[in-house]
Amino acid sequence: MQGLTEDKFISAADRLLSAHDGDVALLYLYLRRHGAFDAEDAARLLCRTRREIDAAWEKLRRMGLTEADAPAEEAPAPLKLPPADELPEYKAEDLVLRSKEDPAFSALIGEAQRVLGHALSSPDLKRLFGIYDYLALPAEVVMVLLNYCVSIAKGRAPSMRYIEKQAYIWANREILTLEQAEEYIADSRRRAEQTAQIGAALGLTGRDLTPTERRYIESWLDMGYDAETIALAYDRTVTNTGALKWSYMNKIIQSWQEKGLRTVSEIEEKDSRRRPPRPAGKTERVADMDRLLDALDKI
Repeated sequence: MQGLTEDKFISAADRLLSAHDGDVALLYLYLRRHGAFDAEDAARLLCRTRREIDAAWEKLRRMGLTEADAPAEEAPAPLKLPPADELPEYKAEDLVLRSKEDPAFSALIGEAQRVLGHALSSPDLKRLFGIYDYLALPAEVVMVLLNYCVSIAKGRAPSMRYIEKQAYIWANREILTLEQAEEYIADSRRRAEQTAQIGAALGLTGRDLTPTERRYIESWLDMGYDAETIALAYDRTVTNTGALKWSYMNKIIQSWQEKGLRTVSEIEEKDSRRRPPRPAGKTERVADMDRLLDALDKI
């Protein structure tokens, strides 16, 4: 095919086969053959509806296989993934048939039941198939996802609803290969360790962080602040307010970000927060008291 090396074609073919979607494979061939994308023309040549073509295009886009074949002015607007409770409605008999005819999906069912420790209910099976089919996550990536969800569930079997929400995160991040999945998991674990360390530095031990506390800490990490800098913000918060006040501490860190201050040395140099001078009257009263005490000492 024009403009496509053998290695890239084999890689694309492997991903199309793992998607198990004939419309997606046909549209990919159309793109490679015609070079530019015309939804109406594709629908006519492939004997598909416009809705089916648009859905296939979006799935190809999430798989990273549209490349530069389609000019932006001719491609349909990207379809935003709907909420997790709006997956396509699959018929139970279709899922049973698919599980028999599709070895990859059959293996996926077996792995899901193994890691969850129970047979899948009909709603669970529909969610699993939606992750595999509608979100276009390859079977081997979904298997990694299942095991990852179990590992972060802290000893409890996660629900398929929870796994579906995580699958949406992976789909939106376009995690479509084992390498991408492993990189995401490694990054997630590093972030979890950093968050836990900062929570401990703030004296939050013996319990899990609340969702609000976690969001604050993760937002500071996203801003590029390390544990030492966050500890300085904590010290100033407690010194000024007498307690850990999250909103107050967040304002301190946001002010540093606005000033372009990142390290402790930069903050101490340019945002030292010195104690304001005493009013003149108060200073004089202190001086008078000192003179009185000196006089008493002499007596």
